Amino acid sequence: MHSESASPETEPNEPILADLIDDEDGESISGDMSTVSITSSILAYRKRYGRTYENSQSTEYWAPNDAQQNYGLDLTHVGLFFTLGEKLFLAPVEEPKRVLDIGTGTGIWAIDFGDEHPEAEVTGTDLSPIQPAVVPPNVKFVIDDCLLDWTWPEDHFDFIHIRAMYGSVPDWVDLYSKAYTHLAPGGWIQDLEMDVKLQSDHVKLTPDHVFNVWADAFYRAGQKMGRSFDICKGHTMRDNLKAAGFVDIVEKKIKAPMHLWPSDQKLKRAGELFLEALEQSVEGYANLLLMDLLGWYREEVEVLLGLFRKEMRDKSKCAWVET
Repeated sequence: MHSESASPETEPNEPILADLIDDEDGESISGDMSTVSITSSILAYRKRYGRTYENSQSTEYWAPNDAQQNYGLDLTHVGLFFTLGEKLFLAPVEEPKRVLDIGTGTGIWAIDFGDEHPEAEVTGTDLSPIQPAVVPPNVKFVIDDCLLDWTWPEDHFDFIHIRAMYGSVPDWVDLYSKAYTHLAPGGWIQDLEMDVKLQSDHVKLTPDHVFNVWADAFYRAGQKMGRSFDICKGHTMRDNLKAAGFVDIVEKKIKAPMHLWPSDQKLKRAGELFLEALEQSVEGYANLLLMDLLGWYREEVEVLLGLFRKEMRDKSKCAWVET
């Protein structure tokens, strides 16, 4: 999405070809989650259900920030890399000098971008100090809340990258407007958001299927918080970017596979990584939202998690999520 004129959007209508022959287990990816120069107040995480959560006074993030969840974030990053055709981004950015990664998480995208573009100064921001201490010399991390006033100079960045902020932003036009203000003329923004609903082109999923029950619960939680989990559906992101002043908006819908069912080898690898990421993350996603926010009993959540895990592990479902 360009800060200066709009291309036609594309829908994820093309089904992914399936390959349902069993595969051997793939390798795993891990990361160093150490941090430096952090005040004790920032490290005073909330503890719920045996997990830790960010403790910012301005924002309560719904997913854990512990090692298990962070491992899932890194797996998702690599899965998205393969889903995007082994690319870190799709925006036509050329020779960037200053890059901002909003909601950087473990910092893995910022680090990979910094390695790929050593001429660029890359800044990653997040609420939690979960980034590694050893990073490329052109990469730095700042503990910052993107929902508050930005302290960067106006017209400062060549590229602003946002990813997986669903369920976290009460006013997307306001967030995009901040980005618009701080992008240099001719700069680009890219936002990749993912739906929480698993779908299939190969199997009919009834309204009461656990994939739909799961997604509906998250949609309700998002409505209750005022922070949508279905931001990527329809043309909402495109319309919000337009309202913030952006032009040259390209909307691209992509199917991110779950499991090793795709015949395409890159998508097969992506599906393997997304499945392992969800294995690591699914409990952390559910606990705070379903029990604390929606008032579910722990036994109800455990039943839902059991059914969800069973179905997501079923390769024959040929499941995918929209990005």
